Amino acid sequence: MAGDALIRPTAEPSRRDWIAVMSAMLGAFMAVLDIQITNSSLKDIQGALSATLEEGSWISTSYLVAEIIMIPLTAWLVQLLSARRLAVWVSVGFLIASLLCSLAWSLESMIVFRALQGFTGGALIPLAFTMTLIKLPEHHRAKGMALFAITATFAPSIGPTLGGWLTENWGWEYIFYINVPPGLIMIAGLLYGLEKKAPHWELLKTTDYAGIITLGLGLGCLQVFLEEGHRKDWLESQLIVGLGSVALVSLILFVILQISRPNPLINLGVLRERNFGLASISSLGLGVGLYGSIYVLPLYLAQIQGYNAMQIGEVIMWMGVPQLFLIPLVPKLMKIISPKWLCALGFALFGAASFFSGVLNLDFAGEQFQHIQIIRALGQPLVMVTVSLIATAYILPQDAGSASSLFNILRNLGGAIGIALLATLLDARAKVYFDYLRESIVPTNPQVEERLQLLTQTLGSEQAALARLSQIVHEQAIIMAYNDAFHFIGIALGVSMLAILLTRKLPQNMAGGGAAH
Repeated sequence: MAGDALIRPTAEPSRRDWIAVMSAMLGAFMAVLDIQITNSSLKDIQGALSATLEEGSWISTSYLVAEIIMIPLTAWLVQLLSARRLAVWVSVGFLIASLLCSLAWSLESMIVFRALQGFTGGALIPLAFTMTLIKLPEHHRAKGMALFAITATFAPSIGPTLGGWLTENWGWEYIFYINVPPGLIMIAGLLYGLEKKAPHWELLKTTDYAGIITLGLGLGCLQVFLEEGHRKDWLESQLIVGLGSVALVSLILFVILQISRPNPLINLGVLRERNFGLASISSLGLGVGLYGSIYVLPLYLAQIQGYNAMQIGEVIMWMGVPQLFLIPLVPKLMKIISPKWLCALGFALFGAASFFSGVLNLDFAGEQFQHIQIIRALGQPLVMVTVSLIATAYILPQDAGSASSLFNILRNLGGAIGIALLATLLDARAKVYFDYLRESIVPTNPQVEERLQLLTQTLGSEQAALARLSQIVHEQAIIMAYNDAFHFIGIALGVSMLAILLTRKLPQNMAGGGAAH
C-alpha cells in the first residue's frame, strides 16, 4: 500500500483518519467472524442443501481458500485502484456475497457464494492492518493494534456462539443477514474517512502477473491440501498428492520470481528484518494456538461430553468476552512495560492454558474449563496487540503492504497447518493409546474381571458388558489423544514466546515511552 503513504505519518490523526481506521477494523472483524460463524451451523446448512458431511466441509474450505489468495493481492490492488476505491468495492462485494449465501439453493451455489465472500473478505483483513501503519503515527500505533487485536481474537471466539444462537432462534440464513447493518456502517465510514485518489491503470503494464498466478495457485492448493488432507487420508489420495505437488512447485517458483525481480508483488526482503522475521515465526505459532484451540476444544466437548452448539458457545465465551475489557488496557500497560515482555508473558499465559487443558478426564467438562479460558483471555490480548507492533516497528512505509500481506498469511497458514496436524494427531494418537490400553484388558487381570462382573450385572449380559468395556477403552484413548493435542498447541506457543524474546527493543515513541525498557 505504498501508493497511499510513502512517508511515515507524524501529525495527530484527524477524525477522518480515525473513522477510516475504525471502519477498516469493522470490516476485518466481519471477515474473521465469518470464518467461524458457519461452523456451529454446518449441520443445518447441510440439511437444507441436501449435502453430506464431507461435501459440507467445502462451505468452510471455499471461504478460506479464496480469502488466503486475496490477502497477498490486496497491497497491489490498493496501488492500482487506491485504498478508498478497493475498500468500498470489496465491502459492497462482501455484503452482496453474504446475501447470496443466505439465498443459496444448492451446495454448488453455496460454495461459489462462500468463495466470493472469502475473496472480498480476504482484502478487509490486510486493509485494516495497513490502515494502522499508514494513518496513525507511531505514538498511536498501539491503539490501532489493540483495535486489530479485537478482530483477530474476539471474532473467532464469539463466532461459533453467535452462529449457534442465530441458527437455533432464527435460522441459519441469519448468520449471513447479520453482516448487513455493520457492513453499511463500514461502507459509509470508508467513503467519509478515505480520501479520493485516481487509479493507476499504468501499473497494469508492469504488474508481476507470473507472481500473482504462482502465489494464487500455490496458496489455494496448499489451503485445500491442509483442509481436506485429513478427510481423504493424506497421501492415500491422488487428489491430495496432486494438490501438495502443485502447491510446492508454485510457491518455490513464486519465491524465485520475487527474489529475482526489481519490483516484486511482495517484497520478501522484509523477512530479513530481525523483528519482522522473528515475529512472523511467532505469528505461525499464534495461528496454531488461536485456530487450534477453537478446533480442539469444541470437538472434545461435543465428542466426549455430548455438548450442543449453544453449550460449546457458552464455554468459548469465557475466552472471548473478557478480552473486550482487557484489550483497551494493553496500550496503557505498554507505557510501563516493554511490549516484548508483555508479548512473551501473553504467549506464556496462552501456552500455560493449553498445558492446563491437557489433563482431561471424563469429569473434565465446561465448568473445569472456565478458569483455563480466563487465563487464555488474559494471554491473547497481550500477544495480539504487541506482536503486530513488534513486527512492524522497523518496517519502512513503502513495505507496509508486503508486511501486512505476509504477516496475515502466516497467521492464517499457521491456523490451517495447526488444524491439519491436530486432526491427524488426534486420530493417530487415539489408535496408539487404544492399542496400549487394550494390552492390559485381559481376563487374567483381576480389576478387569471385577469390572466385567459389575457391567454384566448392570447391563444384563456378558456381551453387552464387553461392548461397554470396549467403549470405555475407546473413550479413554481419545481423551489421552486430546491431552496430546493441547500439549502440542502449548509447545507451538512456547516456540513463539522464545522467538519474541529474541527481537530487539522498540523505538522509545512506539509505546508512549515504555517501549524501550
